[in-house]
Amino acid sequence: MNYLSNQQKRPLDNLLTKPRQFHFIGVGGIGMSALALILIDRGYSVSGSDIKTNSSLVKLKEKGAIIFESQSTNNIDLICKGGISPIIIISSAIESSNPELNAAKEKKLEINHRSELLAALLKINTSIAVAGSHGKTTSSTLITTILAKSNYDPTAIVGGIVPIYNSNGHSGKGDFIIAEADESDGSLTKLKPNLGIITNIELDHTDYYQNIESLISTMKVFCSNCKEVLANSDCKIVNLNIEATYWWSNEQTQNIDFACIPVSINGNETIANYYEKGLYIDKIKLPLPGMHNLSNATCAIASCRINGIPFDEIKISIPHLKAPKRRFELLGIWQRRLFIDDYAHHPSEVEATLKIANLMIKTKSSPFKESPKRIFTIFQPHRYTRTKEFIKEFAIALAKTNIIILAPIYSAGEKPLVGVNNKILAKAIKIHNKNAAVYISESLENIIELIKEKSTEGDLILLMGAGNINLIWGKFDKDSNPISL
Repeated sequence: MNYLSNQQKRPLDNLLTKPRQFHFIGVGGIGMSALALILIDRGYSVSGSDIKTNSSLVKLKEKGAIIFESQSTNNIDLICKGGISPIIIISSAIESSNPELNAAKEKKLEINHRSELLAALLKINTSIAVAGSHGKTTSSTLITTILAKSNYDPTAIVGGIVPIYNSNGHSGKGDFIIAEADESDGSLTKLKPNLGIITNIELDHTDYYQNIESLISTMKVFCSNCKEVLANSDCKIVNLNIEATYWWSNEQTQNIDFACIPVSINGNETIANYYEKGLYIDKIKLPLPGMHNLSNATCAIASCRINGIPFDEIKISIPHLKAPKRRFELLGIWQRRLFIDDYAHHPSEVEATLKIANLMIKTKSSPFKESPKRIFTIFQPHRYTRTKEFIKEFAIALAKTNIIILAPIYSAGEKPLVGVNNKILAKAIKIHNKNAAVYISESLENIIELIKEKSTEGDLILLMGAGNINLIWGKFDKDSNPISL
């Protein structure tokens, strides 16, 4: 989408020339707030607006950003006082009817999509951009953590909270910059990193992509803009369609540049043999369960090795690896029930998350005081378009658990679609598991009542979804001394 009409854009090389003042419309978004944090730490003046408050906005205010709690034409008037002409940054979530955006157009202010600002930042440092349908945030977090623990102090722009910084944005003094390359709106094609990563390819964001071919085409364009490409050989779609400089695998070592072959996996950790170009290097012990996390970790190790980080330094950092927030994150304990928050909102992600939970139960091993005895699933579908496209796949994944509460669909700004709701999903689940206890809820308050009524001691209360389902935890009295993952 062209937000500039007939206005002239500044070349990317000049976008970050000082002095500059930047104004973010929708600054509270996870990607937008990360960029704003980086700019503040690098000495730029930053303001922004959002209609919802969150911890990222609090952090921006503490760092000196001017934050407006509404989006109106008056905001543009205020930041333009004294003849100042700030650069406006927007994301694809900002609609063309947004009054603040239209006020900026009327004043002929320069308007850039967030991807253009990210592209400018990537040109400054040795850049690693992580793309793919799943695992971007975790892989970016693990790369950042390895580099940070190895004293390279990277800059990080991640679509989640990185535990080592307790932030989604960090302006490091080192040469590396790690960024998550979001495919949801196709804007990642503007990025030109030194190393581009493809974790996997699977159809999603069907509000933007008509089919898997259009997504593959976008990923190919992204790869063509990268100096080098690291890709996951275990993903068939990637293997068949992407031309990579380097490959990683968790299934084979032959004709693979970097491989981690699992030796043992339980609900607490993963032990694997690490190989480079088919040669055994060492054994690693990853403090994260699940094959998808082993893949993310292999990707992280490989990207660091490609950039010349000695394996001995990487190995020292591995015990410190943690997944980002909202990735199987222990929120706390209530009456001997574990509350886990997970961002899973695609059928493949739901399946992977449930595998971790089942692994903890099967192996009687977990990072908690007591291993859980049963999975109690609460799922909040995210977007009407995604629910409609994958209702069968969601049903198959969720049918593998025996007690399920379905929250209302979290719209994420979409308008409702006729016949797409949690009741239809419940019927589909029963087709694949007639013995499943499926409860339909019309509100978060009702879900709280159902948890108190239906759950038992030893349950792992799994809150899944990319919306606000994790807010439920705030309504329960916490047990003392919870242990986090």
